[in-house]
Amino acid sequence: MGSRKGRDSRKTLVSVTGLAVLLAILIVVNVILSFASVRWDVTEDQVYSLSKGTGEVLSNMDRPVTIQFFYSRSNKNLPASIKIYARRVKEFLSEYERASKGRIEVEVHDPKVDSDEEEWAQKYGMRPMQLQTGDKIYCGLVFLAADQEQTIPLLDPSREELLEYDITRIIHRLQDPEKGVVAIISALPLFGGPVGSAGPARSARGEPWLFVTELKKTCQVREIPPTAGRIHPSVDLLVIVHPRDISPKLEYAIDQYVLSGGNALIFVDPFCVSDQSQGQYAFMRPSSSNLERLFKAWGISMDAQKVVADLGQATRVQLGQRVEENPTWISARGDSLSPEDVVTSRLERMLFPVVGAIEKPRDSQDYEFEPLVRSGKNAAVVEVFKAGLGASAVRRDFVPSAERFNFAVRLGGRFKTAFPDGPPGKDDPQSSSQEKGKEGHLESGVAESNLIVVGDADMLADRFYVRRSRVLGFNLSKTFNDNLNFFSNASEILMGSDVLVGLRSRGRFERPFTVVLDLKRKAQERWLAKEKELLERAERANQKLRELQRQKDASQRLLMSPEQEAEMVKFREEKRKINRELKEVRKNLRADIETLGAVLKGINIFLVPLLVSLAGLGFAVYKHRRVKKS
Repeated sequence: MGSRKGRDSRKTLVSVTGLAVLLAILIVVNVILSFASVRWDVTEDQVYSLSKGTGEVLSNMDRPVTIQFFYSRSNKNLPASIKIYARRVKEFLSEYERASKGRIEVEVHDPKVDSDEEEWAQKYGMRPMQLQTGDKIYCGLVFLAADQEQTIPLLDPSREELLEYDITRIIHRLQDPEKGVVAIISALPLFGGPVGSAGPARSARGEPWLFVTELKKTCQVREIPPTAGRIHPSVDLLVIVHPRDISPKLEYAIDQYVLSGGNALIFVDPFCVSDQSQGQYAFMRPSSSNLERLFKAWGISMDAQKVVADLGQATRVQLGQRVEENPTWISARGDSLSPEDVVTSRLERMLFPVVGAIEKPRDSQDYEFEPLVRSGKNAAVVEVFKAGLGASAVRRDFVPSAERFNFAVRLGGRFKTAFPDGPPGKDDPQSSSQEKGKEGHLESGVAESNLIVVGDADMLADRFYVRRSRVLGFNLSKTFNDNLNFFSNASEILMGSDVLVGLRSRGRFERPFTVVLDLKRKAQERWLAKEKELLERAERANQKLRELQRQKDASQRLLMSPEQEAEMVKFREEKRKINRELKEVRKNLRADIETLGAVLKGINIFLVPLLVSLAGLGFAVYKHRRVKKS
């Protein structure tokens, strides 16, 4: 008996000692880890880690950079959302400091009221947020390298997914202060003022388009007027947006620029809804643009009389009081965006408000041709005038094609001239001697050129990719698709800054609930089927009413006959029936989503704790049996 008690006492002592040792180990490990910086990013797109492009920029730094983070962390009225975002910025800056191996130094300043830090923040141009309490909240960055200075006056939480791009872009620019030169040719008021010939939309100066504003942050941007006859060799990238009624002289200048090895980003459009040169009837009589002569020399073509309709990627559009799923307003997503090309590999969704098809004829020159954005499989080309008549006109005669159509393509190679006979106007007696001759005329490319051609110019208009709001006295912009990202990626690639592309198009912090989206898509299909049925019944009812109207005498035209009244009563009843069915579709959709939410809530609240408890009980039973056997 005594020996048994002794063994029990020794077991108890060993167990207590083991627990004490385990507790001590846990305390030591926690103390050690508190001084260590260990991060493990398990997100799908590695959104909390520095990308490979940032690593390249940091490893190639010649100039050390000091980043000053002005953040009003001691303000008691600091909004929770700003506090969380500022913590995220601070953590991200520490990643830069660690990865740069001493090339980057981060300083955090708290600009309290009437402090030296607040005075410096004001000198650097920091823009404080004005709270309703009257407090000023600073949250901005200053980048210093030698005599260079760059700032982000206000960190916008809506741009969190672009945080790394914004920071790395500035660090990259500080290493090479010389800005690239971008020249823009357009018949649209991209710069907010008069462009080319006068028109209703150009009578007053407005705001520049957002992509131009963004471009000016990193480049020298020049506007080339339609009357120009030469593109300066210092231009690093030529951007052409809706070149309507372009002169042969400027077309020749573009040709020679490309043959000299210049790169270009081109947006043509068979149906430009953003061109207000037609006044209030612009949507019914839209302008079109094409570079047919140049395209032929580059081995591509676009039919300016036809646009692409894609039933699988239609966009919900509001036209006046009517809302419709319009297949000519295409929301390209999924495998429509090339996963192989760096320009589109990380993009998720782009909107093309009426787009033309870029084709490569079979007998064209053997240049590099790579589709970047394509239609889905349920697509076809339709006459351009149908796009102005609405979705019903497009759907009525729609016949899907067996092929997919290109919205954006990349071209590469040494191109041939589109002007084999020399500059245009050389036979004109009024032209100069320089224009008459072929001095300096290039017949073929002296270096390889890269072109990106898009069949839509409207995708660059602000209203098709950005929502503007005013928060705390500041104008904020929130992009809702990747149109701007596409332009930025394309321009950076063509200007040679490919290390920045992976940063701008990184994964999003907000992950979509794909199951709910799938439920909504299926419900929308049922809704559209019922809506189509209602429209067909309405059309039949209207046709019946017109037939009854033609059968009446001239003296009775203004009176409704009993047959017409009966037909109207019948149609109203059918409409009420369809509306009830549409309500049932919405009701079932909400029920499906609520059921899914209840199931997930039950799993999180009950099933997971139950499984953990069962696992714990099983382990306890296993340990108990082992103790009894010993």
